[in-house]
Amino acid sequence: MAEQHYFEDFDEGDSIPSLEKNPTSQQLVQWAAGSGDFYQIHYDTRYAQDTGLDDIIVHGALKHAFLGELLWRFAGPEGQVKRVQCAYRGMDPAVQGKDDLVDRKFVLEGKVTRKYSEGEKNYLELAIQGVRADGSISTPGVGIVTLPSRA
Repeated sequence: MAEQHYFEDFDEGDSIPSLEKNPTSQQLVQWAAGSGDFYQIHYDTRYAQDTGLDDIIVHGALKHAFLGELLWRFAGPEGQVKRVQCAYRGMDPAVQGKDDLVDRKFVLEGKVTRKYSEGEKNYLELAIQGVRADGSISTPGVGIVTLPSRA
């Protein structure tokens, strides 16, 4: 079960627990099947290279879903994810083997940018992002969650 976080425990500027992903070619094929996005740059290495890419790349919508998972895990069983938005600012290669795990990890991070209450609801707005192993940000975004109060 996910850990429950509480509204009183976070302030503007605080980071939330990060989430690490290592998207594999198998996961991309599964995502393609579920989403209907069968563009070959996501699962066919030769095709991807013929289009000028170094390797297959992670679907943008899958990176968006990873950011949603980051917020969902953070909100916990008593919280809610109210918004997940992101932009695709770069391509992220998929993990093809054990040697790629370090070079191709994808970390999802978030930082509280605003904290407020409206009625009975406690909201946190967050700057969220997908970060490559080299530290560059390929998927910046914004999220809003509600968290329960300890009171």
